[in-house]
Amino acid sequence: MSLRRLSLTDFRNHADALIVLDHSFVVLTGENGAGKTNILEAVSMLSPGRGLRGAALRDMARQGGPGNFSIAAQLSDVTIGTGTASDAPDRRLVRINGVQSSASSLSEWLSIIWLTPAMDRLFIETPGARRRFLDRLVLALYPGHAVNSTRYEAAMRSRTRILTGDEPPDPVWLSALEAQMAEHGAALARARRETVAALSEALALQPEGPFPCPALALAEWDDPEADLAILLAQGRRRDAAAGRALAGPHRTDLAVTHAAKGQAAALCSTGEQKALLLSIILAHAELVARQLQRRPILLLDEVAAHLDPKRRLALFDRLAAGGGQIWMTGTEDSLFEGLEAACRLHVSAGQVVQVP
Repeated sequence: MSLRRLSLTDFRNHADALIVLDHSFVVLTGENGAGKTNILEAVSMLSPGRGLRGAALRDMARQGGPGNFSIAAQLSDVTIGTGTASDAPDRRLVRINGVQSSASSLSEWLSIIWLTPAMDRLFIETPGARRRFLDRLVLALYPGHAVNSTRYEAAMRSRTRILTGDEPPDPVWLSALEAQMAEHGAALARARRETVAALSEALALQPEGPFPCPALALAEWDDPEADLAILLAQGRRRDAAAGRALAGPHRTDLAVTHAAKGQAAALCSTGEQKALLLSIILAHAELVARQLQRRPILLLDEVAAHLDPKRRLALFDRLAAGGGQIWMTGTEDSLFEGLEAACRLHVSAGQVVQVP
């Protein structure tokens, strides 16, 4: 699936933008702050979740605007729209062919994968950041992963409130919450393991080239094979003192290693880390295409800026060979030399102009 038209109304710094697309490659150029990433964020909002910035809905509405925003996209045989209403800026609205729907239903039509400069620090950030990154990869393959994650987190928060509250905890209610955590936690862990295993196989099939092959593994919590409900029940006093649950899949981490060097990604150079991350994203796109029988849309923000010319051309070749729609941003046209047919757009102060 690819977008044929994209329109933004009062989204970020775009009061009114219409983009008509006629190529697989979409290149957005312009100065920093012009609104290039805002367009990628708008595309990312055509999938479940909070988009590539993870921002609050009310923060996406244009400053000085009416307080709401809308994003509409035309695919080959469906129209997708999302946004907010001015009287409910924190409530997301979704329409499929004009019919109100849920955000989760967006995954039936599109798979969207992104890479942003903020992710360049992924390997040296907290386990939570890597876990969120992994869960986005899982979500592209298993849409139900979002439901399990939401319910697990809700049950965990409720359990923590009871354990740390002023009233004596109700053991029956705690047991019910711990059973929910165990049920949804098992589903989370299973989907993560299956995704990492499948992604590892996809990485092994990637062509040799300037992008190193990463080895992936899950660094799980202390005893992932144990009955989580029992562990939680046994650890209530400890968790109450800590103010949080100390066992469960919310403590999982994604371990990434430069396979050829046998070196943890966190110890690799900045360029190597970027290349490892690109390898994961490209392999994941192939995996999604194979399993779901449709190419995902790739959003690559400032992807060419920190690549040397050899890796830049190799990236373009890989993307062209893979197919699907690819959106890329950069400050200069020269960053995309060697890229043949593309829809080239110049962005300036929220205005989008097609470049001949």
